[in-house]
Amino acid sequence: MTKEKIKPDKQTQSLYKTVWRWHFYAALIFAPFLIILAFTGSIYLYKPQIENLIYKDLYEVTPQEDRVLASEQIEKVKEKYPDGLVTKYRPGETDNRSSEVSVINDGKWLTVYSDPYTGKIIAELNNDDKIMDKVEEFHGELMAGTLGDRIVELAACWGVILVITGLYLWVPKKKFAISGVLIPRFNKGKKILVRDLHAVPAFWIAGGMVFLIMTGLPWSGFWGTQFQNIATQSGVGYPPSVWSGEAPTSTIKTKDIADVPWAAENLDIPSSDVEGFTPISIDEVVTIANREGIDLSYSIYLPSEPSGVYTLSAYPPKAQDELTMHVDQYTGAILTDYHFNNYGIVGKIVALGITLHKGTQFGWFNQIISLLICWGIIFVALSGYYLWLLRKKKHDISAPKAPSALKMKSYLILLIVLGLIFPLVGLTLIIVWLIDLLIIQRSSNLKKTFNA
Repeated sequence: MTKEKIKPDKQTQSLYKTVWRWHFYAALIFAPFLIILAFTGSIYLYKPQIENLIYKDLYEVTPQEDRVLASEQIEKVKEKYPDGLVTKYRPGETDNRSSEVSVINDGKWLTVYSDPYTGKIIAELNNDDKIMDKVEEFHGELMAGTLGDRIVELAACWGVILVITGLYLWVPKKKFAISGVLIPRFNKGKKILVRDLHAVPAFWIAGGMVFLIMTGLPWSGFWGTQFQNIATQSGVGYPPSVWSGEAPTSTIKTKDIADVPWAAENLDIPSSDVEGFTPISIDEVVTIANREGIDLSYSIYLPSEPSGVYTLSAYPPKAQDELTMHVDQYTGAILTDYHFNNYGIVGKIVALGITLHKGTQFGWFNQIISLLICWGIIFVALSGYYLWLLRKKKHDISAPKAPSALKMKSYLILLIVLGLIFPLVGLTLIIVWLIDLLIIQRSSNLKKTFNA
């Protein structure tokens, strides 16, 4: 007695083909950008190790018993750059780490490295020449400014759709079997093997890929900005305990004057009381930082005007140690004290997500897991392209033939929801629909090329 095969109904077949078609085109367009993101991200994961190797001569100093005051170190920098503007001081997080003084000179942003035990200037480095900063810029905006940022955000959002559609295609439509689902089939021929080498690893990294995308989006220029405004200003805001006295109102935000944790970027800047006081020295600010037990990775941003404040920012490997503090430049009073413990639930989740994304939260273990996910993304994308080349015909792109998504109500609803969550995706969906309606459907050659 033979078992009769159960044929899926036409609706299921149509949905499968529609999902496959969208997965195909999304991959064809956005997979190259995902490869770039994964490649640059895998490098940036090891920023601490790479910079310690490249800039060893700038970073390492011989520990001694006494340190030179921060004000004396800054004074030496001013002597070297009499027309320069000192903006930041970073004492260094370990005993054998040099201190840093940031200065703007002749329109160039320089970092001057000093020996904190002798006060001697070791060297200076133009910030534009920092290798890992270039990697970060390429990772975040393809070194193309706002346009690059939007492309990266769009690719990341479509990456989520690739995962969702890919998982639907991966789910067994008949009986479940380990081979071809959880492990590749090595004895079923070349095409089956390549298909499995695309689908099976994709399943294993799907969760990690979505996690890296969603924890990276808060940095994006459009989605991230809107999300940040909602998280920090619309009902969530900041607890009153972070300010001494009434909460300030300012058109200038903390992110405009300092590199601070994500949750603190939209903090309003308080003002120093200028009446009848002499400015305190930066040495007193260092004393305040030591007294408050701030993580030693902190930086001090100097006030740029008489009513300005000192801003202390700690952006360490672990999210729990983050801090942003504003100090009155005349009285030394702490005007704002914003720790991880003060963050709302959204701020805490994003802060933890960012340090996990950067591979710093759990040290080398975090780096290895994230690296494997990045390599997995690259492998899955390349195997997908190879799979396409195996089935591609000579004179067209061999896109899967399928009914319009407009006829698949469940899938259409999913696209609308994703378009609302990710507005740039929604915009591209409208553009794709208009191109199909007004251009492709009116040309027999284009319809043949795109299998529309």
